[in-house]
Amino acid sequence: MDDKDLEILHLVQRNSRLTADSLSAEVGLSPAAVQKRLQKLRANGVIEKEIAVLSPSKLGRDMTILVEVTLEKESRAHLDAFKQRMRNAPCVQQCYYTTGEGDFTLILTVRDIKEYEEFTQEHFFDHSNISRFKTAVVMDRVKVSLDVL
Repeated sequence: MDDKDLEILHLVQRNSRLTADSLSAEVGLSPAAVQKRLQKLRANGVIEKEIAVLSPSKLGRDMTILVEVTLEKESRAHLDAFKQRMRNAPCVQQCYYTTGEGDFTLILTVRDIKEYEEFTQEHFFDHSNISRFKTAVVMDRVKVSLDVL
């Protein structure tokens, strides 16, 4: 990767709908060269996914909740089982296996506290391997981004 690739990545991570023509004007390459670079960046896995970012509040998911989860046992099977449950839970936006006090940090969006309570019943209380979990309710979304550059 060179500086032109980084410039292209910087622009498309903020707006993946930019055309090759508009990208070429920004980075000083031909549209064909930009398209080739984008294809290579996708093929190499640098660009993992191109998605639409939705507004949780406009879709009735007004609460964002951060959860630190500590497992009772950390065997590979227990870790893998928890990871799979979190991958399959629709309200879990992000799940990180972490160091520190907790084993996992989750970011969830839910309609209300009742939906979160149902989530905890299904994913924490119904599983004996959850030692504890700590919840923080987000009061203000100050910055939300997956930008890398």
